[in-house]
Amino acid sequence: MYTGNAALEAAYQGVLTVLPILLALMVFLCLIRAVKGPKIADRIVAVNMMGTMTMVIIAMLAVKMDEGYLVDICIIYAMISFLAVTLLTKVYMGVYAERKKKEEEERHDRT
Repeated sequence: MYTGNAALEAAYQGVLTVLPILLALMVFLCLIRAVKGPKIADRIVAVNMMGTMTMVIIAMLAVKMDEGYLVDICIIYAMISFLAVTLLTKVYMGVYAERKKKEEEERHDRT
């Protein structure tokens, strides 16, 4: 890290302090969207956004605290988040396919 300019260093540390707080607020707003909906697709996108913002927060904390193991945790969290969103999407697609099949059967029975 460049240590020649004290004002630049103070601004850098300020950004690394304020940004995780703002991102945590946005994660909370995404949590509200994930709970309220209105559609399943909105909920899946909100869960994905929460995972991405959490990874960014962890990465910023790794830089601020100069701890390398947090980067490893961030990578593991990225893999788990990807698997969770993939699983949620697969479950949603299964429910959607069943609903479409049921509607087709009801339409076929009416005719």
